[in-house]
Amino acid sequence: MNARPILHVVSLSGGKDSTATLLVALELHGRENVRAVFADTGNEHEVTYEYALDYLPGALGITVDVVRADFADEFATKRANLARIAAGEPESAVYGSREFMYAWTPEAAARALELLRPTGVPFLDLCLVRGGFPSRKRQYCTEYLKTRPLTEYALARLEEGHSAAWSWQGVRIDESDSRRDRLQGTGACVRSFEVAGGGLFIYRPILRWRVEDVFDAHAVAGIRPNPLYRQGMSRVGCMPCINAAKVEIREIARRFPQHIERIAKWEELVSFFHLGTQGHTGAGSTIHAVVEWSKTTRGGRQYDLLADAEPATACASAYGLCE
Repeated sequence: MNARPILHVVSLSGGKDSTATLLVALELHGRENVRAVFADTGNEHEVTYEYALDYLPGALGITVDVVRADFADEFATKRANLARIAAGEPESAVYGSREFMYAWTPEAAARALELLRPTGVPFLDLCLVRGGFPSRKRQYCTEYLKTRPLTEYALARLEEGHSAAWSWQGVRIDESDSRRDRLQGTGACVRSFEVAGGGLFIYRPILRWRVEDVFDAHAVAGIRPNPLYRQGMSRVGCMPCINAAKVEIREIARRFPQHIERIAKWEELVSFFHLGTQGHTGAGSTIHAVVEWSKTTRGGRQYDLLADAEPATACASAYGLCE
């Protein structure tokens, strides 16, 4: 029996770069050889869900598969450890030589057992089992919520008999100043093509594209960009993303306050596991504090009096899409 042809699996986030990558894959290999896959973090804007799961499939005549990270095993392990502490075993017996900044008491562990259950929201579940939110210095969210489930999807297609699977990723060196400074011309860390092994290959076809090229690809294909790019967003992944710029946080708070309140509610739950053991209030850098900071200028020393000059419904784009 002959192996099935190479399958091209495109990681689709609903953002400009992944959409352009999908357009390239479809142009080169056709719908029959391309699978678009959306990794649902549970922390996306409703506009992004509509764009990636309704608009693009209809406009391109494709099906978009959805994958979601599952942390059931991590919850089981953490609950088992907390149960031992709640029963009176010392942390040293449960965790060995590992040291923690804040010690679990039996009372806190018992309360944690009442709260620590899967929510069905991958992003929130990850925060719960990790005991805190990701940050710019601890950016584990992409690895657990997107890279791993997307890789598992591609490997499953190999088991179906495909001769190889190419995982297409919409990564651009020009996407951020730090990436451009670190990688431009070096080929370090991020490469356009990698052999992952076992018949799996990683392909980043737009690695050296400019943002103008990305939107040109949309225009040529007759595809409109995600509408959030006309609403002050420079990135449309998580809402908000830990890498969101200051002005972007401000726009999210103005235009989509319900998403700020959602994060605030998640903070109340997650903070118990990160800070709710002994001796910490957790009041340092909440989402509301970050929003207040986003309204300031001069290094946070004064408020920007012109920040709300335009109505929240006005078109705003970091990429000139309103012109």
